[in-house]
Amino acid sequence: MRIYETMFIIKPDVSEEDRNILVENVKKFLEEKIGAQVENVDRWGIRKLAYKIGKYFEGDYAIVYFKCNGQGLEQLENYFKVRPEFMRWQTFRREDLEKKERKAAREKKEAPAEETPTKEKVE
Repeated sequence: MRIYETMFIIKPDVSEEDRNILVENVKKFLEEKIGAQVENVDRWGIRKLAYKIGKYFEGDYAIVYFKCNGQGLEQLENYFKVRPEFMRWQTFRREDLEKKERKAAREKKEAPAEETPTKEKVE
């Protein structure tokens, strides 16, 4: 499975409770519709934007890390497009995290072979 990161910005005039619900809905959408395994949800809160978007100078940032096979990511893009609460979003494949995970699995696989006790001859 591949590792992806989706970052999205929610409009700041949406209430805090509704912003939390939106983040949970994105998580549910990933798990139920796409079949992804959500690894981590990171909320940054309201931050100043790099540039003005519409009438907004601030936005509520959230990042979701998830694993999936890559099928259905277009559905995720469409989900963001139809919801007016989202100002911007971007989905990235995190190949660096995939390499780190493969390396850790390889090291874990090799470690038990090195730790096998050798039988010593008793004379």
